[in-house]
Amino acid sequence: MSNPDNSPQSAEPQRGKRSGRQWIVKLMVAGIVVAAFAILFIFFRDELSLESLAERESQLRAFQQQHPVEVFAIAFVLYVVVTSMSLPGAAGMTLLYGWLFGFWPALVLVSFASTAGATAAFLLSRYLLGETIQARFGDRLEGFNRALEREGAFYLFTLRLIPAVPFFVINVVMGLTKMRTRTYWWVSQLGMLPGTCVYVYTGSSLPTLHQIAERGTGSILKVELLVALILLGIFPLVMKKIIGWLRPQAQSA
Repeated sequence: MSNPDNSPQSAEPQRGKRSGRQWIVKLMVAGIVVAAFAILFIFFRDELSLESLAERESQLRAFQQQHPVEVFAIAFVLYVVVTSMSLPGAAGMTLLYGWLFGFWPALVLVSFASTAGATAAFLLSRYLLGETIQARFGDRLEGFNRALEREGAFYLFTLRLIPAVPFFVINVVMGLTKMRTRTYWWVSQLGMLPGTCVYVYTGSSLPTLHQIAERGTGSILKVELLVALILLGIFPLVMKKIIGWLRPQAQSA
């Protein structure tokens, strides 16, 4: 005989109760978050004012001017750590560095730091997983490895140009292949450069908090920032068009 408790009719109320409990938990979490923000605003609203934040920004920029090499080195190491460990926040750090250092210094920093982090993640994947995968599935991967030897650099270049595949996925998957580290380095450096330029330019176009405090929120709407936002929107589309034009030429060559 079948157990009536396991029937579809008895399962519906159980799912309903579970769903109700989940909503209660979500509402409780949302209430805690709102309460936390309210407490922070009440007790630290003077510290969170635009004038106070602008003063702290001035102190940060003064420290950066007094110790340019140290700040630049710390920023570089932090970026390498974030990208090599596949931690979230690389895009935000790129915008922040453009805002803090300016376009050209931030471009050099982010370009080399992102490539160093990507290569470190690539090597970690290779030495932790790559040899095992190749030893176990070497016969099945033989054709893939040959194809990668022929056009692997161009394939990696397209992945770096078009931000459709997550950054850390490219690093891990390519680490499982037999691509040379030197090839991976220079292709990644070149392929990520256009996107890095767009993000750094966007960050460098953001006004400082001191400017916003003096001139009001109207100072945010600058021509440079509008151009940067447009570039962020159309960049993937332009890159797809360029790759579509380059791919037939690479295959024929």
